[in-house]
Amino acid sequence: MGMWGRSRGRPAAGYRVVAGVLAGTAVVVAVAALLVWVPGVVVDHDLAGADISAQERLSAVNDVRTTLLQAVGGLVVLFGAYATWRQLRVSQDGLRATQEGYVTDRFSTAVEQLGSEKLQTRIGGLHALWRIAEHSQRDREAVLSIQAAYLRSHLPWPPTAGQAPAADVPINDIAPLELRAADAQTALTGLGVLLLHPREQTWLNLSVTDLRRADCDGLWLNEVNLDRSCMEAAGLYHANLTQASLVGVNLRHGDLTTAILRRARCVLTDLRGAKLVQTDLRGADFTTADLREANLRKADARGALFHDADLRLADLRGADLSTADLLRAQLAGALASEHTRWPTGFDPAAAAVVLTDDPGPEPPPLLQPPGITTQHPPLQSPP
Repeated sequence: MGMWGRSRGRPAAGYRVVAGVLAGTAVVVAVAALLVWVPGVVVDHDLAGADISAQERLSAVNDVRTTLLQAVGGLVVLFGAYATWRQLRVSQDGLRATQEGYVTDRFSTAVEQLGSEKLQTRIGGLHALWRIAEHSQRDREAVLSIQAAYLRSHLPWPPTAGQAPAADVPINDIAPLELRAADAQTALTGLGVLLLHPREQTWLNLSVTDLRRADCDGLWLNEVNLDRSCMEAAGLYHANLTQASLVGVNLRHGDLTTAILRRARCVLTDLRGAKLVQTDLRGADFTTADLREANLRKADARGALFHDADLRLADLRGADLSTADLLRAQLAGALASEHTRWPTGFDPAAAAVVLTDDPGPEPPPLLQPPGITTQHPPLQSPP
C-alpha cells in the first residue's frame, strides 16, 4: 500500500508542476499579446481608415502601450496587496490559534494547581487564572465561576467537621481570612477585581460561604448572591454591592463605611453593630433586617425599605431617610440629630427616637484601624 500511495502521489505532484508552468506560460503570452498586438488593433480601430504617417501611428501605438502597461502595473500592485493581506490574515489566524493553545495549556495547569496540597501552589494557580481572565475575555466567565466554586467548597457555612474555626467561636478569637485561609482571600480578591469588568452572566453564587473577617475593601461584588453567608466583622469599606443579594447574611460588626448597597436585598440580614457610615443605601430592601446598634451616620437611605426592621439603638444622626419606608420599623432608643431627615409626616418623638447633638464631620477612614482586626465590644442588644 505504501508503494502504491507513493506511485500515485508522484504523478499528482508532476501534474501540479506542469499545470503551473502552463498557467505561467499562458499569462506571459496574454501579457505579450496585450502589449504587442492589442495597441495596434486599438489604434487602427480609432483611426477608422484615416491616412496618417508611420511615425504618427507608431507614436499612437506607444501611447496605448504605455496606458496598458500602467493598467497592468496597477493590477499587479492590487494583486500584490491582496496577496499580502491574505498572507497577513493567515499569519494572524495562526498566531491566534497558537495563543489560544497557549492559554488553554495555562488554564489547564492553573486548574490542576488548585487541587494541590501546598498552599503556595494553590495561590499560584489562582493568580494564574486571574491573569488569564484579565487578558482573555472569553475565559473570564469561566474563571469567575471557578473562583466562586473554590470559595464555596473551601469555606462552607457552617464549617464542616474538622475545619476551624467553628461556627460558635467568638468573632474576636477568629483570625482574619487572609491569615487563616490565604488562598481563599486570594480567590475573593481576584473575583472582586474581575467583576469591575462587564460580564455576561448576571449573578455569581457565593451563598452559604464563611467569609468572617474577610477583606473586601474596595471590591466589586455587584449582583453577587451572598445569601445565608457569614460575613461577621468583614471589611467592606467602599465596596460595591449594588443589587447584591444578602438575604439572611450575618454582617454583625461589618465595616461598610462608604460602601454602595443600592437596590441590594438585605431581607432578614443581621447588621447589629455594623458600620454603615456615609453608605449608599438608596433603594435597598431591609425588610425584617436587624440593625440594632448599627451606625448609619450620614447614610443615604432615600427610597430604602425598612418594613418591620429593628433599628433600636441605631445611630441615625445625619442620615437621609426623607423618602425611606419605615412601616412598622422599631426605632426606640435610636439616635438622631437636627441633620437627620425623616419622611414627610413621620414623628420621631412618637417612635421614641432620642434627639442628640450631631457628631460633625466623620474622621478620615485611613486613620481608622483595619476592620478585619478590630476587637469588637459585646453587643448590648440580646440575640
